[in-house]
Amino acid sequence: MTDPNQSLLLIDDFGLIYDELNITYNYNYTEFTIDLATQPCAALSVPDPVAIAVTVFYVLIFLLAIPGNLIVGLVIGSNSQSLRPSDLYLLHLAVADLLVAVTLPFSATSVLLGWVFGDAMCKIVTILQELSFYSSILFLTCISVDRYMVIVRATEARRADRQRVSWGVCGGVWAVGALLSLPGFFSSSFSSSNSTHVMCAQQYDPSSADEWRLATRVFRHVLGFIIPLGIMLFCYGTTIERLLHIRGGFQRQRAMRVIVCVVVAFLLCWTPYHIAVMADTFFRAKIVPYQCPARIAVDKAMFATQSLGLLHSCVNPVLYAFVGEKFRRKLLQMMRKVGMLERASVSRSSRSSMSSEITSTFM
Repeated sequence: MTDPNQSLLLIDDFGLIYDELNITYNYNYTEFTIDLATQPCAALSVPDPVAIAVTVFYVLIFLLAIPGNLIVGLVIGSNSQSLRPSDLYLLHLAVADLLVAVTLPFSATSVLLGWVFGDAMCKIVTILQELSFYSSILFLTCISVDRYMVIVRATEARRADRQRVSWGVCGGVWAVGALLSLPGFFSSSFSSSNSTHVMCAQQYDPSSADEWRLATRVFRHVLGFIIPLGIMLFCYGTTIERLLHIRGGFQRQRAMRVIVCVVVAFLLCWTPYHIAVMADTFFRAKIVPYQCPARIAVDKAMFATQSLGLLHSCVNPVLYAFVGEKFRRKLLQMMRKVGMLERASVSRSSRSSMSSEITSTFM
């Protein structure tokens, strides 16, 4: 049997040893500081005035994009003759803009209140936005290739059945856009631990999240921007160079005004967003060192530039109205048929623009 006094002594000795160890521990680690690079970044918070302004901005884009693109579709689609390939691509481009426009009320509400539409609508809206994004730039790429073929390789273009090929190309573009938008099925609504609003975003299996996210980002950058941009720059650069050296090139240059303006508008609207997303990809792939201030700045940049990108859905109808003489003439003719304009005023407008009609594109 153990002596109680001996047990008490052992306990007292242990207490002394613990105190000594504790003092040594504290002494050795008095300079310890938390590595901020290993801490999770705070969620991006949008101030109420900014959220309200962005919501109003989305609503205005919606109100402009829906009727504007419907008018573009009606004017181009009402052509009694078979549509030229470039006109057919412009028509499908208007459809792609309509797809993203119908999602804007959901985006506006989510900015102000968070995602309140459930998991299924989160997937649907994300897929529609991705489909529109890829289809738009692919149709613009098709237009640049068509103009290149008509002007630079006119002999080959005449031999090819361009109208039949253009319908097949349109089907292929929608199929590729649908395939590239499949990652939208990974999107779901969830409550973030550091945010009061429900979010709609992509969620992957934690064990393979980095690989999936990097793969989808690479497809987005390469197929949704870098390759199409390279093709457009080559086609339009070569085409413009040829127009400057051929007889009657000025008329053909006028015929390309709408197309060039449409492409430039797309690049101005979407290039900043791609740059911001690429920066975010570099952080997530650990190509750039992880720093919270920089990550928060990139999150803000993505939020702002995405709003600029969505503005593209209502830009094209404005370009047609201000740049395309043939488009304006056909629109006035349609308005005359439905009784919105007097016949005399439209006839004068038609005669004044008839001399400048260009048949190669919807000018």
